[in-house]
Amino acid sequence: MNQVLDNLKEAAPWLDEEALQAITVNPIIIEAGALRHVAPYLQDRGFKRVLIAADANTHAAAGMALWPRIADAGISVQTTLIKPDAQGDVIADEASLVQLLTDIRQTGAELVIAVGSGTIHDIVRYSACLAGISFVSVPTAPSVDGFNSKGAPLIIRGEKKTFAAIAPDAIFADLDVLCAAPSAMAAAGFGDMLGKYTSLFDWVYGAAAGDEPYDRTAAAITAYALDKCVKHAESIGSRDQDGIRVLTEALIESGLAMLLFGQSHPAAGAEHHLSHYWEMEYLRLGRRSLLHGAKVGVASAAIAGVYRRIAEEQGEALFAADRERLEQALAAVPSTAELQRLLRVVGGPATASELGIDDELLTRSLREAHRVRVNRQTLLKAYNELPAAVV
Repeated sequence: MNQVLDNLKEAAPWLDEEALQAITVNPIIIEAGALRHVAPYLQDRGFKRVLIAADANTHAAAGMALWPRIADAGISVQTTLIKPDAQGDVIADEASLVQLLTDIRQTGAELVIAVGSGTIHDIVRYSACLAGISFVSVPTAPSVDGFNSKGAPLIIRGEKKTFAAIAPDAIFADLDVLCAAPSAMAAAGFGDMLGKYTSLFDWVYGAAAGDEPYDRTAAAITAYALDKCVKHAESIGSRDQDGIRVLTEALIESGLAMLLFGQSHPAAGAEHHLSHYWEMEYLRLGRRSLLHGAKVGVASAAIAGVYRRIAEEQGEALFAADRERLEQALAAVPSTAELQRLLRVVGGPATASELGIDDELLTRSLREAHRVRVNRQTLLKAYNELPAAVV
């Protein structure tokens, strides 16, 4: 936890102790062997009955090692393996929520341990919130920035919606586990971070053109986390422990920025709307899902190019609210080619076609994805709402 706090203070030196306390998740342990701290944590806080939530893969990665440690500490522990859908994917939908909520009720669990990546955490955070209990985070891959988020993106009747939930009480990120995760998962985590380039621009745009609330501290923390990921792209790509530690810290710090602001604006803009649109389309077609961060990274690279073209064609009209500030913010977004280069450095897909998104879906999503979050004022939304807009 100390390193993460030090990073936050370096990113935003003006951040006061009251604000730090408001977003504190304690402890945050990012180290090799972090699993050994879970049982003592549970003992110290007096938990008697806990439930591990995982899927088959994450149970093998960490759940099987965690279970006997907790049982040996004299704590009653059960495991819920979230079942996959007909396509073989574990998704955060109604069926998964009912499965976990039922097990929470039947076991009388006082706390749930989320053992997995983004989907497991979304299922757990919302189920724990509904059940009125806490949860603890045990990431098994450095793949998303949502481990310590309060928002739970869920698929309800085929549509992606984000619901208010709860953040974890503690995070135990075991570098031995994280370094052993599939390489595509780390590449996805890097892609999720790379998407902050366009999300930070969209936040500035929404504040200037749509009067959305803005917080310079949350923005500074996000930019700091993004910058160190880019600087360590090579080591993240090689999957060495230092690179995975930096990526994991950055993902958690991005989550803390969202906790500080209270919404996802620092970390999600048009690139996330494209990702959610693609996800819903794949569900509708019954296709296997794509990694969230991989979609975000590819979408961010695409949006970077689209935004530059929009600025050239309609900048006078769409940047009228604060032209100088918006032009400076857009200049801070790397080119499509540079973002694609970085995605390839870490071994992830760099283009929509490499990801498996065809030209028709990409074009349609650029026209329609802003409707996924109708309350957000992104540049893509502003452009698409112009008469006769063609993305």
